Order: sequence, then structure tokens, then C-alpha cells
Amino acid sequence: MTAIIDWFYQVFVEQFSFWIVLGFVAQAMFMMRFVIQWIASERVGRSIVPVAFWFFSVAGGSLLLVYAIQRQDPVFIAGQGLGLLIYFRNLWLIFREKRQDPTI
Repeated sequence: MTAIIDWFYQVFVEQFSFWIVLGFVAQAMFMMRFVIQWIASERVGRSIVPVAFWFFSVAGGSLLLVYAIQRQDPVFIAGQGLGLLIYFRNLWLIFREKRQDPTI
């Protein structure tokens, strides 16, 4: 049991810093997109992706990219960088469609 407590202390207490807080905030924002999508889908009884999903994707993905750059993790940087392109592209497509047909 002490080994688990020691591990927990090392991981969550000794390493505590601004960057760890940023990482947790970023992860929470990124997770919220799934919560938003789930709630929206439950309300209409079918799977939908609301615009808020893409905004949380951009916010969480941006913060996670900053975190990954600070940690110098090339896999994480590449993954978040590509994800951001996709999230921005989806928002662009949504707003372009709304501009063409304001009744949507």
C-alpha cells in the first residue's frame, strides 16, 4: 500500500506545477466535447454533433498542443496539430453552410 501512496505522491504532488494544471484543464475541456455531444444526442434521441463540440475541440486541442510543446513530445504534438486542422475545418464548413442558408 505504501508503494501506491508513494507513486501517487510522486506523480501528483512532487510534479505539481503550472504545466500540470494546464494539462488537466486542457484534458477537462477536451473531455467536455464528448459530454456536450452525449447530452445533445440524448435530447433528440439520435447521434448528433453540435457546434459546441467543435469549439471545445479547438479549445482543448489548443491547450493540449501548448502542453505537448512544453513537454517536447513529438507524437502528442503531431496528433494535436493534425486534430486542430480538422476541428477548424469542421467549424469552417459549418459557418460556410450557415452563411449560404441562414435558416439552418
